[in-house]
Amino acid sequence: MAMSGQMRASLRAECNQLQATVHIGKDGLTQAVMQSLDDALRTRELVKVALNKTVGVTAKAAAADLAAAVGAEVIQTIGKTATLYRQNPEIKGKKGDPPPWRR
Repeated sequence: MAMSGQMRASLRAECNQLQATVHIGKDGLTQAVMQSLDDALRTRELVKVALNKTVGVTAKAAAADLAAAVGAEVIQTIGKTATLYRQNPEIKGKKGDPPPWRR
């Protein structure tokens, strides 16, 4: 199911307040990074990923690889930072509750 432009725009606005949850070091896209991102997406849905300056890959390429590996969508990439989203239907919230990434 493709994400609507309106949904993507609202998630992009949310990205501004997020701190990076997953950090990619000089070793690049390791299995540990993939696992860490998968766990973060499961609990928060919207996750910011920061790439170290020494990583030999662009944020866009890393974001595309990560999204494909964990079944997420790339919301945006700016500089050495990428934000990914994957909905988790198991996260239940009452109407009016903040989204999981703000809790």
